[in-house]
Amino acid sequence: MPVLHLYNSLHRKKEAFEPITPGHVGLYVCGPTVSGESHLGHARPYITFDVVNRYLQHLGYRVRYVRNITDAGHFEEEGREAEDKVAEKAKLEQLEPMELVHKYTSLFHKGMHLFNTLEPSIEPTATGHIIEQITMIEGLIAKGYAYEVNGSVYFDVKKYAEGHNYGELSGRVMEDLLETTRELEGQDEKRNKVDFALWKAAPPQHIMRWKSPWGEGFPGWHIECSAMSAKYLGTQFDIHGGGMDLQFPHHESEIAQSTIAHGCAPARYWMHNNMITINGKKMGKSYNNVIKLSELFSGNHPMLEQAYHPMVVRFYILQTHYRSTLDFSNEALQASEKALKRLWEAKEELQKLTNESPVTDNSTSDAEQKVVKLLGELEGFMADDFNTAQVLANFFEMVPVINALKNGQLPKDAISAASLAQMKESFTRYLEDILGLQGMQQNTDSSKLDKVIAILGDIRRDARKRKDFATSDAIRDKLAQDGILLKDEKDGSVSYTLQ
Repeated sequence: MPVLHLYNSLHRKKEAFEPITPGHVGLYVCGPTVSGESHLGHARPYITFDVVNRYLQHLGYRVRYVRNITDAGHFEEEGREAEDKVAEKAKLEQLEPMELVHKYTSLFHKGMHLFNTLEPSIEPTATGHIIEQITMIEGLIAKGYAYEVNGSVYFDVKKYAEGHNYGELSGRVMEDLLETTRELEGQDEKRNKVDFALWKAAPPQHIMRWKSPWGEGFPGWHIECSAMSAKYLGTQFDIHGGGMDLQFPHHESEIAQSTIAHGCAPARYWMHNNMITINGKKMGKSYNNVIKLSELFSGNHPMLEQAYHPMVVRFYILQTHYRSTLDFSNEALQASEKALKRLWEAKEELQKLTNESPVTDNSTSDAEQKVVKLLGELEGFMADDFNTAQVLANFFEMVPVINALKNGQLPKDAISAASLAQMKESFTRYLEDILGLQGMQQNTDSSKLDKVIAILGDIRRDARKRKDFATSDAIRDKLAQDGILLKDEKDGSVSYTLQ
């Protein structure tokens, strides 16, 4: 086994991975804020770190994977004072906050299940760890690095920067932060503009509130991850992961408060996946290009030409290195759909191939040498900062060999029995076990279901002719909720995929 090297964002270079406790890995990944439905932007980090988790287990490590749920706080440091995303959305949807949290947590879990991500070892919630957060804040106040004003508590960034490098992770310079941080209405109670909130006093209209030594309020965004990671992984653990957009202020603030509270930085290795763009543009409400996972799977979004199978999305994400930018487009996803189908058909054909010839020396066979080389590189690519893109490229180079064996263009013994067995094992181990891919299975044996789908397809076509798009979309969306994804073909027919 080659030594695993991963890119440590803290030092901006690849480093050999050495766990704190031999044979064990503590992995913490920032989870979603469940104030709304999960969207395409959530797909990349959780698929990325699912592969990290899978590969670490493949190497023989016992992994404790902690991924939190932010169900309180996360008010906007750059927006309206004390705006709690969960509480604000609950008002809009006329739901109790915990109703909203349950609704969107369930949808998040459903999306992760469709992506075939392994469940984390522990999934703590911010609301379930208020006591731990209050205790940590009390410790920061006692050490002189946090202060209370009008029932709110802030971390003193300027004092921290006197003896520590605030900005080491993100590359921000303290002096520049002091000059460029915006003045926000209602935040003049802070000593410095760069100070961040650990606890916010709850105004009378605020729904989610808890008692604290400073009055009723709710926790800030950054403190929850520090408190929960310390509880379940210890004051210092191995890997902290998340999207690149979390480097500042979230992860930078985690480092600062944890360093003071525990006397050490929280994680030894920091991993960040790059961002997703759509047709070259950043995802955002102002661009009207935020695609929810349910819309992605059903095709019910104006920017989508069709529904996309969850495995197509997973496959597309893994075709690009996690630290590279990734641009989503219909053309790219449709190409990935065809590529995944081609790869999986080759995988299934490979399982049927046999070599019953006597053991012969195939060392001079070009096909044998090619396969041996490609298989031998797989482990090295994964150990080189989880290079899933190169792993997939190697498998695609083996597809023509498999097809040539199947079609008789190569003799059956062109690949030795040992190499053939290794190919079969590697296709399963790497594609399924490590990359977490699955085939896009269609239930072709269910003639009754085929007939029902055909009837529904006729109803949808008639509805569209009448410009009754509400009915057409409702049929597709309701079927998608039950795991049946419709796809409108160019010839006017309708195909479907079962989840």
